[in-house]
Formats: sequence, structure tokens, C-alpha cells
Amino acid sequence: MAISDPLGDMLTRIRNAQMRRKSKVSTPASKLREHVLDVLVAEGYIRGYSMVEYEGGKSELEIELKYFDGEPVIRSIERVSKPGRRVYSSVKNIPRVANGLGVSILSTPRGVMADHDAREQNVGGEVLCRIF
Repeated sequence: MAISDPLGDMLTRIRNAQMRRKSKVSTPASKLREHVLDVLVAEGYIRGYSMVEYEGGKSELEIELKYFDGEPVIRSIERVSKPGRRVYSSVKNIPRVANGLGVSILSTPRGVMADHDAREQNVGGEVLCRIF
């Protein structure tokens, strides 16, 4: 079955796994998913992830979720730019999440990065998702 929104699928898997207090969740691998997970690790929202290779050339990303005092570190994770409606933002209009406490992840010409990094590098792009 083809997935029309692979990134949205990964975010939903993370959200569902945290509601069930799972320690790990797996998702099919792709470059975009890896880059988004790199930002989540750098910002401290997940412990880490690893690539698991299977026979036939299939590979999955196994994501280690992070909890603090029994509660998930990620309070909300939502997709902003969807396949039916892409959302782009210039560097001046990059949205702040929870007054700077959360993170917007952007896909820019210089790669996938957090909103504060995009402001530092003075570059805008597609707003992929919001995390708080």
C-alpha cells in the first residue's frame, strides 16, 4: 500500500506510540524522515534512532522515544505542510511555537532544520511540522 504522506505517517506513529507509553516505534526509512529525526534528536525530543535493514532491500527506522517523570517529552506533534496544501514561510515569517518553547521544522535549500537555525542562517522554506 502506498502512503501519500510519509512524514505525516511517521509523526502519527510517534504520537500513537507515546499515547501507549511505548519505548520504541518503527517506521519505513526515507531520507526526509531521517533528517527530521536528526532535528528531533538535536532538540532533545527523542533519545535517538537506528536504521534496521531487512532482506529484499527494505529498511526501517527504529525510534527510541523519550519520557520525563513518566510523561512523554513531546506534548504535541502536528504536520503543517500537507500534500494537498504546502505551507512556505520566508525567514521573517517563520512561526514561533508556544512563544519559542516549541520547534518548527523547516525544509530549506540548506537542508532540514529547526526554526531557530533557519533564522540564524537567514533562510526560509517549507514548514514541515510543529513540535512542543
